[in-house]
Formats: sequence, C-alpha cells, structure tokens
Amino acid sequence: MRRIVALLVISLIAGLALAGCGSSASSSPNASVTATGSFGASPSVTIPKQQATSTLAVKTLIQGNGATIQKSDLFLSNFTIYVWSGTTNKLLDSTYSSSPQVLPASLLPGIQNAVTGKKLGSRVLAVIPPKQGYGPSGNSQLGVTGGDTLVFVMDLIQKYSSGTVSASGATVSSGGGSLPSVSAAQGTAPKVTIPKGVTPPTTLVAKTLIKGSGPVVTKGQAVVVQYTGVNWRTGTVFDSSWQRSLPFSFKIGATPSQVIPGWDKGLVGQTVGSRVLLIIPPADAYGSAGQSQAGIKGTDTLVFVVDIIGAVSSG
Repeated sequence: MRRIVALLVISLIAGLALAGCGSSASSSPNASVTATGSFGASPSVTIPKQQATSTLAVKTLIQGNGATIQKSDLFLSNFTIYVWSGTTNKLLDSTYSSSPQVLPASLLPGIQNAVTGKKLGSRVLAVIPPKQGYGPSGNSQLGVTGGDTLVFVMDLIQKYSSGTVSASGATVSSGGGSLPSVSAAQGTAPKVTIPKGVTPPTTLVAKTLIKGSGPVVTKGQAVVVQYTGVNWRTGTVFDSSWQRSLPFSFKIGATPSQVIPGWDKGLVGQTVGSRVLLIIPPADAYGSAGQSQAGIKGTDTLVFVVDIIGAVSSG
C-alpha cells in the first residue's frame, strides 16, 4: 500500500487519544486557508504566510449529495496534505496523480470532526491544529513536528461501514483439490491451506470463490479490496490488509502498474462483492528478483485471496 497512508494509520492510536472539538473564528489565519478546483482534480491550495492558530477550521468547498459519512466509517478519498510550520508550508503528499485511498474517518480527531456528517461527492478542507492531529509528539516518520498544523483537502468518493469490508456475494467454491483451500467466517480474514505435495500451477489462476452481484471491474478504475497473501512454498501469510484493519485501494491496469501483474490480469472482469483466489507464478508476481523483505524468492508462487469491496472510475 502507499507509504503515506500506512504512516498516517500507524499513528492512529496516538491521535485518537487527543480527540476534541473546535471551531474557527472567521478572522483567524486557519480560516483564511483556501482551495480551488473541481472535484476529482488536484486543488490549488493557498495558505497564509502567518502562524497558524490552535483552532480547527473546516469548510465544505463543494457540496455533494451522496450518502452521509458516519464517524465509524471508512471512506475512499482523493486528498492533498500540507504541513504548515510557522509562516511556511510544504506539500506532504497528494493522491490525485495516482489513485484515491481508503482512510478511517477516525484517523485523526480533526479528520473525524471534518468528515462526519458530510455527504459523498463533497470536497472538504480541514485545517488541523496539533491537538487534533498528532499532538505534541508529532509524527517523525511523516516529518510532522509537535507544533505543525496539517491542511487536508479531501474529495469524498465512497464510504464503507464495518459490515461491508468483505466479500458479500454467494459462495460458489472453497478451492481445494490441487488448489489451496480457503475458509473464513463472514467478515473475517480468510484462512488459506496449501495442498501438501502439490506442484503449483505455472500459469495464472483466477478462481471465483464468492460471486458478487456488483458491477464488473474494468481497467482504469480505482479498486478497493481486502486481501491475504500466502507464499505457496512456505504456506505462511506474508501480507494482509486484514491485519491493518484497512482495505487497500489501487488503480487497476495503471501505467506504470501499481500492483503486481497477476492482480491487474486476474481481477479485471470480476464483480464487486466477489472473493477471488489468485495463484500467481513468479513471472506475474515479483519475477526472478523476488521480494526479500517479504521472504519471497524469485521462484515462489504466490496465493492471494482478494475480496473486491468497491470499484469506481478514478478519472
């Protein structure tokens, strides 16, 4: 997943301990921050060359008419983040040139205050002081100090409640035989069992385990998934969005690719709500170089169980 999102979520617990409400006086520098541009396009953000104040400032720049985000929801968003330090500011990250990402509404107190009650299709500007951000400790991995104010511009695209972050269709297979077996209770991470003494397939396999009734995934969309990745050789999990309690979003068929080739090839044509078993040989995974950080050799076949939560046009 994108490093910026991972680092944002890593500091979730520290941020939540500092929850509190705030509002801004119209004359404060925080309320003077502006952003222009259309929904889905990278905004032009103007931050005054002044010291930020300690009050949260929230503006709805574009009013959407979709479903309302609740404080416990996850939401898919394109966003831009600035760090405001003293009288200067710098761009921390922006998803507009890559793919929207999933964030918890509860990521930071300031984010929760900003997006709760807002409608999908809205663009929201949030100027978040330290007490509603990362507090006096800041976030050193992101380069945010304890005195920095964060400026978020967020386009609210889709939302997911806790009950919609796994496959939701009808079970049609559990794998098995010469393929891995997959089992899981509804809404929980799947358990993958590699068949003993069986040589893995040498070509890509995409097998539907749960058939969703949603729209078909097409190239170029932003796809939201939950997944578990298992190394066929070792039978061990090497990566899982379930362990992070956060779905993963990527643009399918992007150039350059945002995921390994087996995902781009195996998930196009599947339907939202489905669970798909992907068996990916090295050529469609990490190639002969492997991925040493994950314990993957250049000869390893990978097994993924992917739940397709959503798919939207990413612009």
